[in-house]
Amino acid sequence: MSKSLTKIVLSILVCLFVGMLCAVATQSTIAQWHTNFNQPVFQLSSTVFIGLWIVLDIVIGISAGIVWTKGFYHKWVKTALYHFGFQLLFSALWYMLLFGFHKPLWAYVIILVQFILILLTYKWFRVVNHLAAYLLIPYIIWVCYLAVYTFYVWQLN
Repeated sequence: MSKSLTKIVLSILVCLFVGMLCAVATQSTIAQWHTNFNQPVFQLSSTVFIGLWIVLDIVIGISAGIVWTKGFYHKWVKTALYHFGFQLLFSALWYMLLFGFHKPLWAYVIILVQFILILLTYKWFRVVNHLAAYLLIPYIIWVCYLAVYTFYVWQLN
């Protein structure tokens, strides 16, 4: 396997691993809480939600891997990947706050910060590689949906 492909696969695995950790960490609380709170009318089924999340983790992993293949020694690549890492941490924090700790207000604040971090990530990815940046667009749209969803969960509960 080439070095470039290895970096892309590792990036995908990191994204999937973070998602899996969140799912495992909230497994015991999500089912009970999720069925007991007032849900927005645009609530996705858990199957669709999880499926979209997995696909997006793969896509953003490919995106980060493409940037990584340009060489971590370059300051723009480092900056882009640092932003990516921070937004990924905020994604996990959002998930834990909303589904693990049942704190929709704090989850809403976190997802707004994550949205800003994703926009910065997009900016830096675009400097390094246009395709990598464009691959983030579905994720940006998804996080917009999640921000609206989180706001409504907070308002309804």
